[in-house]
Amino acid sequence: MRKHFGTDGVRGLANQFPMTATFALRLGQAAARQFYTGGKKTHRIVIGKDTRISGYMFESALVAGITSMGMDAVLVGVLPTPAIAFITRSLRADAGVVISASHNPYYDNGIKFFSGTGHKLPDEVELEIEKFTDELIGTGNVPLSAEKIGKAYRIDTAIGRYVEFAKNTFDKDVDLVGLRMVVDCSNGATYKVAPLAFEELGAKLTVIGNEPNGTNINDNCGSVYPNVMCETVKKKKADIGIAFDGDGDRVIFSDENGEEVDGDIIMGICAAHMKECGLLQKNTMVSTVMSNLGFERSMNGLGIDIVRTEVGDRYVMAEMLKSGYNLGGEQSGHIIFSDYNTTGDGMVSAMQLLKVLVKSGKPLSELKKIIELYPQTLKNYKVSNKIPLTNLPKTTSEIASVEKELGKTGRVFVRYSGTENKLRVMLEGADLKKIEEYAENIGNAALKEIEELS
Repeated sequence: MRKHFGTDGVRGLANQFPMTATFALRLGQAAARQFYTGGKKTHRIVIGKDTRISGYMFESALVAGITSMGMDAVLVGVLPTPAIAFITRSLRADAGVVISASHNPYYDNGIKFFSGTGHKLPDEVELEIEKFTDELIGTGNVPLSAEKIGKAYRIDTAIGRYVEFAKNTFDKDVDLVGLRMVVDCSNGATYKVAPLAFEELGAKLTVIGNEPNGTNINDNCGSVYPNVMCETVKKKKADIGIAFDGDGDRVIFSDENGEEVDGDIIMGICAAHMKECGLLQKNTMVSTVMSNLGFERSMNGLGIDIVRTEVGDRYVMAEMLKSGYNLGGEQSGHIIFSDYNTTGDGMVSAMQLLKVLVKSGKPLSELKKIIELYPQTLKNYKVSNKIPLTNLPKTTSEIASVEKELGKTGRVFVRYSGTENKLRVMLEGADLKKIEEYAENIGNAALKEIEELS
């Protein structure tokens, strides 16, 4: 079991353990120790961040930790998480680190790592970094002479590099001229790169959520609150809306009618297009256990197989690498097009869907008709303690009862969030009212039992 790392790096309230400057310093030292490979080459770790006010504090702490272990720290400033994966590969760095809590409020922050190949770390590597971190917290000693300390420097070309990279995933024979788009940057990491890329391809933009102040990231904007984008699409009579999350690794759309289009539908449209063009490897894509059952059956009807993994885009990517697939993702909008990048990338995902939109000449409301989703409800419950579900007999009994009631006409999936103190209860079935009632019964049973056992 990992102690500090969750589904997507280390995450928590800024200035409370483990998200303190002291811990970040030790984590930076541990990461440098993990990624240092020796030899005469220059060893460096790329550091990027989103727009949270606490990012400055953690950036400085990580720089101190990394350089104290003899590695260089390359600062690229505010950039989307997938841009750090790309820049790490482009600079041939040993690793990349992102300071972000993704879709969480500003008062949370997180630290996550990429390997030198731009991939998120497997569990066993995170465990090694945890072990080194705890050792350093215990001793505080770094046996390195002064002349071997690394240096820190900034590069100013990272934004331009990533914008060009994102644009180059869009076919050269098409552009966005005449397309009216609403782009919601969530007051986060895409606030510069997204407008630049789409404008350079000719789109007519209405940009919202592009005035970060350190505390307004994900605040009633972006993919966490897509209704803002949807309403703006209707108001501006736009052709499409695009909403990123705070660190730019996920994206949600709106069709021209102001109706939300989630990650399942985005993947489905792109998978169908790729299959038609002979580009979908093994006619198979990877999704997680959270993806809609109707989405899976719609894909099967088009001759596309679905392989499911546990929640987390790094697990999706691991399956893609293992089995040779080139498309995968999550309902939340984390989508991996591995022909282009090694992690979920909101900008790349947007480019791929826009490519289909322009080439087909069809509006998004028409394209999405190939997928018939089942009624689904997802409820989140704040919990004081993540007691394993196997230790909650009353809750598991309630789940079993609901599963029996639904039979083959529905599905129940209950799990704890890997990044927040929340229990997520997801149900699918033919009757939305019924499954919402079932979800509340399960959630309330869990809350009561957790309180009794805490």
